[in-house]
Amino acid sequence: MTGWQTLLYKEVLRFWKVAFQTIAAPVLTSVLYMLIFGHVLEDHVKVYDQVAYTSFLLPGLIMMGVLQNAFANSSSSLVQSKIMGNLVFLLLTPLSHRSWFVAYVGSSVVRGLAVGLGVFVITGWMVNIQFIYPLWILAFAFMGAAMMGALGVIAGLWAEKFDQMAAFQNFIIMPMTFLSGVFYSIHSLPGFWQQLSHLNPFFYMIDGFRYGFFGQSDVSPWISLGVVATALAVVSGVTLYLLRTGYKIRS
Repeated sequence: MTGWQTLLYKEVLRFWKVAFQTIAAPVLTSVLYMLIFGHVLEDHVKVYDQVAYTSFLLPGLIMMGVLQNAFANSSSSLVQSKIMGNLVFLLLTPLSHRSWFVAYVGSSVVRGLAVGLGVFVITGWMVNIQFIYPLWILAFAFMGAAMMGALGVIAGLWAEKFDQMAAFQNFIIMPMTFLSGVFYSIHSLPGFWQQLSHLNPFFYMIDGFRYGFFGQSDVSPWISLGVVATALAVVSGVTLYLLRTGYKIRS
């Protein structure tokens, strides 16, 4: 294997060795969300015509699992390596910043998609799900996971201890995920909160992903695609710049 392939394999193996914690646990959390929210709100919430609430909820839970775990993978790997002091061994290699980017973001995509697939396999039989535009599903899942993996690299480079990493995740990633329309349509919100939701890039990831299942969405899927692609390009550019300059990893 070449350098970046070896690093990618190492990063995939890192989370796969503890799959019960990195994959099974997030899947179980999403299953509990489905059981609780689906049971309580199934007969009380109507979002799209001919789409049950549990069917509407499932794509949101899948994408939430993809995004959160893609971010957690790259961020936790870097912070752990910095704290344990073994990042220096990676710095001694002739790997370029692009190799680091491909390996860390690539492994994050693998973990995010693995969690999303696990959520679908476990809960998909509970609802009447469709696949009207499967290419849209794959595109948004991949771009969302890649963007969150790159954002995780930024957070991992910035954080110097687990407390800072937890603050980044709890005060930025978690609120933006939960306020992105996972459990509701933004059309059910007051006008001010609808406009605020349009500033959240996570909303476009989930709305575009959901469009692939039902052919219905809160905004045009092309707008969602443009926003997500732009956000991915910006975050990836920042990540590559920080890796190239050795931000907080080279003295």
